[in-house]
Amino acid sequence: MTHVDDSLRDRRALVGGASRGIGLAAARALAARGAEVVLLARNESTLKQALARLPAPDGRRHRVLAADLERLDELEAAARALLADVGPVHILVNNGGGPPAGLLNEASWEGFPSAFRAHVGAAHVLTRALLPGMRDAGYGRIVNIISTSAKQPIPGLGVSNTIRGAMANWAKTLAGEVAAGGITVNNVLPGATRTERLVSILGAWAEQRGITREAMEQKMLESIPARRFAEPEEIGEAVAFLASPAAAYINGINLPVDGGRTASL
Repeated sequence: MTHVDDSLRDRRALVGGASRGIGLAAARALAARGAEVVLLARNESTLKQALARLPAPDGRRHRVLAADLERLDELEAAARALLADVGPVHILVNNGGGPPAGLLNEASWEGFPSAFRAHVGAAHVLTRALLPGMRDAGYGRIVNIISTSAKQPIPGLGVSNTIRGAMANWAKTLAGEVAAGGITVNNVLPGATRTERLVSILGAWAEQRGITREAMEQKMLESIPARRFAEPEEIGEAVAFLASPAAAYINGINLPVDGGRTASL
């Protein structure tokens, strides 16, 4: 019987949005499998608090990298400085805070470029910086945290739906370009997950509909076959699997982790 290897020992990972929520859960799952993890977010103080929550057996040294995903020149410089300091990064988890909720026809244009920079732009800059090391190692995993809206747009998230679609197509294109080098590119599509962003979205939708947040939450739960929200750790486990050697032949996919809510195939 062939052994399925999900160990990430001797691998290094860079995880965006890692100070809390899904990003931190993904970082913890990667660290639990043996990876050395670099936590990326804007606030260094919050990152250091998150760093203390990572498992670090065998004296493994995790790190933080404070950078703004919208400041692409600074982000690229920070990534290259990291590589010069620690060596190649084999796993990249592209993840960042989503654009504010709102109807597409009411969104001002100014919200689109900043959201595009923070998602597609940041992912592209980081990928270009890290790809040479992945190619040299013959091992690379690029996992993008986007949304089920990449398969089925979510009403009331107009800008987010637009950006997530762009991100999914960026990833699918890249997956075909880099696969021969032992590098995979996949998307994890979280459904409604118990995070600060979900609380914010529920509040905005409740206000639009003139109902309480509790009533809005119940309405959303009724649309989920599992009848519950995901926990960040459940998304993190999906990320860790796609980052592992066991997922070497999975490339260019969108993986919903949504309790069955997405209606499309």
